[in-house]
Amino acid sequence: MMRLPAVPLSGLPERVTVYEVGPRDGLQNEPASVPLETKLEFIARLAAAGLGAIEVTSLVRPEAVPQLADADELLARLPRRAGVRYPVLVPNLHGLERALALGVGEVAVFASATESFAQRNLKRTRAESMGNFRQVCRRAGEEGTRVRGYVSMCWGDPWEGAVDPLEVVKVAAELVAMGCAEVSLGDTTGVATPGAVNDLLVRLDSAGIGPAVLAVHFHDTYGQALANTLEALRAGVTTVDASAGGLGGCPFARSATGNLATEDLVYQLDGLGVASGVDLAALAATSLWLARQLGRPSPSRAVQAVAAELGAV
Repeated sequence: MMRLPAVPLSGLPERVTVYEVGPRDGLQNEPASVPLETKLEFIARLAAAGLGAIEVTSLVRPEAVPQLADADELLARLPRRAGVRYPVLVPNLHGLERALALGVGEVAVFASATESFAQRNLKRTRAESMGNFRQVCRRAGEEGTRVRGYVSMCWGDPWEGAVDPLEVVKVAAELVAMGCAEVSLGDTTGVATPGAVNDLLVRLDSAGIGPAVLAVHFHDTYGQALANTLEALRAGVTTVDASAGGLGGCPFARSATGNLATEDLVYQLDGLGVASGVDLAALAATSLWLARQLGRPSPSRAVQAVAAELGAV
């Protein structure tokens, strides 16, 4: 694989945590369920490639997301690697209790910045869903379980249009107040551009929610995910969500296409001299392997470039 020498830019963090969401956010959007054995090997390969945080599944009702209906068995058989975090998305208190019974040490909840998406995705009003998450955080705190809070639709909503950043600040502040150790800002429909990203991060910082507790989660619908990520890094954010091979989207928002590809992100970080601990060659090989299992090429540009160099396309 051809690699240029790293050329740093000023104002960037020395190290970034890549929060891998492929096994959950990526595979939940596949048209058919992926076999459990494939999922287990996928997760093991991601850990071996150096990913230190891998969101492995979601404990939702099987009829809601049938692609993740095997969550209990997956967690029971999960090959855990020392030093790797394996968080799980939980929709409510019942999901948290399932997670605790299965030995999960870290969970995530999925909030919405807009009323429309809350009712379509969570089947509750925004206020009702936040009350639900407050119960999750209270119970998780009793068990010493770390909670991450997602905020979806941070910049644009397909039903409401442009999202008022003050609404995002309000939801993020509630999540922090209820005990979320980290809040991930989701550009669910991929409509944000760097100026809008900077504007929201400035507003959050002014409200006392600084980059130390924030992560970013960009979709690449309009090809802006890497540019938006760089803007977030310049603002001090050090945790970036990404999906191996660029898998994913959102089954509840049809305009949402794939996530930022982990390989594209790692290639950029390597080129900037920002440490991530991820082996790009091993990661690209993993996504090429998974693409064969899925029967279609990876949308990641970096994976496509590696495949071309290896003569795999």
